[in-house]
Amino acid sequence: MPKSVHKPKGNYKKRETAGHLIIRYIMLFIGATLAALALELFLVPNDIIDGGIIGISLLINHLTGIGFGILVLIINIPFLIAGLKRMGKDFLISSIFSIVTLSVMENVFHHIEVVTAEPLLATVFGGLILGAGVGLVIRNAGALDGTEILGIIVTKKLPFSVGEFVMFVNVFIFAWAGFILGWEQAMLSILTYYIASKTIDGVGQGIMNETKAAIIVSEKSAEIADDLGDKLKRGVTKLYGQNSYQEKDTQVLYVVITRLEVASLKQIVIDNDPKAFTTIMDTQEVHGGRFKSAGH
Repeated sequence: MPKSVHKPKGNYKKRETAGHLIIRYIMLFIGATLAALALELFLVPNDIIDGGIIGISLLINHLTGIGFGILVLIINIPFLIAGLKRMGKDFLISSIFSIVTLSVMENVFHHIEVVTAEPLLATVFGGLILGAGVGLVIRNAGALDGTEILGIIVTKKLPFSVGEFVMFVNVFIFAWAGFILGWEQAMLSILTYYIASKTIDGVGQGIMNETKAAIIVSEKSAEIADDLGDKLKRGVTKLYGQNSYQEKDTQVLYVVITRLEVASLKQIVIDNDPKAFTTIMDTQEVHGGRFKSAGH
């Protein structure tokens, strides 16, 4: 959520160290435990569900009484196996570990007193905790929900993105919830899904290390680049383009910064060239180069 490349012979892949592996599985355990806590102490007692496989499992549990932990494991496994070639063996093992942990901890929390019977509070805090848990699992190369894996496989042959496919599936899940749990509960479930999704993005990408990419077009690009290097200690990439209006060559600066450095970058640009054209965009991930987040 990878491109086919030629793999050279030999053991070219750097293996994960034992220490890193242990820490990663501890984080997977914590993430799955948080998800179980959100479900059992906030969402399920208030007839609120999430989207995807978790939502389907909760609805089937409500209708049949079959244990949620068993359902989420059984329904997820075919999707995980189907995605083995695309996602890799490590991902499959990490995901199965996370789902088994979710199943076990769900049974543990099942006997603990519910935190709140107020639906709106349950929606907000349940969504936040669920999102934090799922985000931790995703950040550590695992999954609790096979819907996106199915989306990756299916959308290769359909004119839809993975996000559009997941949204399409969830529309049916929440409509189903409306008929079974009531439309008010379905609306609360949609709100839970939204809150959880935003929290997953924050945890998965790193809330404090969120990065921005800036593109700056200026006649004083050299001065701006020097100031960005001196004041923000950021490497700047110089690109060459052409102004289509005046048909003359121009220099474009590209730099990646943290969210906390946005104001400083704007001020540097204004100080050097108030007429400069600046675009600042969100980035999903930053790898390689000399980029380091603030404070490192």
